[in-house]
Amino acid sequence: MAHIPKPTEGRVESGIPQVPTTVLRIRSLLPSLAPAERRVAQRIIDDPERAAASSITQLAKDCATSEATVIRFCRTIDFSGYRELRLALATEAGQARGARTTGGPEPDGDINPDDTLVTVVQKIAYTDARAVEETGAALDVDVLRTVIDTMAAARRIDVYGVGASAFVGADLQQKLHRIGLTSFAWSDAHVMLTSAALLDGRDVAIGISHSGATIDTVQALTEAGRRGARTVAITNFPRSPIGFADHVLTTAARETTFRSGATASRLAQLTVVDCLFVGLAQSRYADSRTALETTADAVRGLRINDDRKRRRGRPDDKTNDD
Repeated sequence: MAHIPKPTEGRVESGIPQVPTTVLRIRSLLPSLAPAERRVAQRIIDDPERAAASSITQLAKDCATSEATVIRFCRTIDFSGYRELRLALATEAGQARGARTTGGPEPDGDINPDDTLVTVVQKIAYTDARAVEETGAALDVDVLRTVIDTMAAARRIDVYGVGASAFVGADLQQKLHRIGLTSFAWSDAHVMLTSAALLDGRDVAIGISHSGATIDTVQALTEAGRRGARTVAITNFPRSPIGFADHVLTTAARETTFRSGATASRLAQLTVVDCLFVGLAQSRYADSRTALETTADAVRGLRINDDRKRRRGRPDDKTNDD
């Protein structure tokens, strides 16, 4: 079962915006909560500032539950009690007010029938940017480093995902391949299982699932673990069925009317993929640089007007992200 880190109060990194990590954590645990606790969680997610200003009696009343349930909810999300939770929420609410003062009001993420196309673009841009920022805040860097080190030492890396997560898995596979790591991305349930059955302790298996409950992905990752491979899950919900993995990397995608799991999760998952890729490339810098240059050279002739660009003295493009 994944360890879910507690947010560090007042954590500030230069150049990285502050995001409400307590609310992110509560949202990620929502599906795993009991019904009464889920009502408390949803009330906090909907209006964290009001929850921070409420007494435990008032919050319990608003959620049609008991004070004991509120206390049990606090302990479920790793707070010692309601006072500690209120302090965390109040601190983050103050930071959010400061951000709104300097950056303008936050747009509502849901798309309404009467929204203009300009408003739709603004809401999508805002939601996508928040998904990246909040995923960065939710990532446990210690777990990320462990996963990077484990992948760097692996004989081979298998990546499992279906639906939209399959495209993210393919992106991770091609990035790993570009820096010389043996990797495969599978999206067919039968192929995932047969591939997982051939793994052993020298290998790493990565399952990507927004919900954490996709049967095909969970079964493949389970089989890989049974065979001795180190398992990694990339999911929005760390206490979901896929949370049994050795290491869990958590995303923070918000679902809205037209951007349910299949779309809202994509950018968040790609953020984790990019962190893994860059961390791996950095850890084996010389080998990665050589591999990137070699693969760029291999496909250079496939680009239209590439010879003309070189004659004009333009720098070579070594990213090859097409």
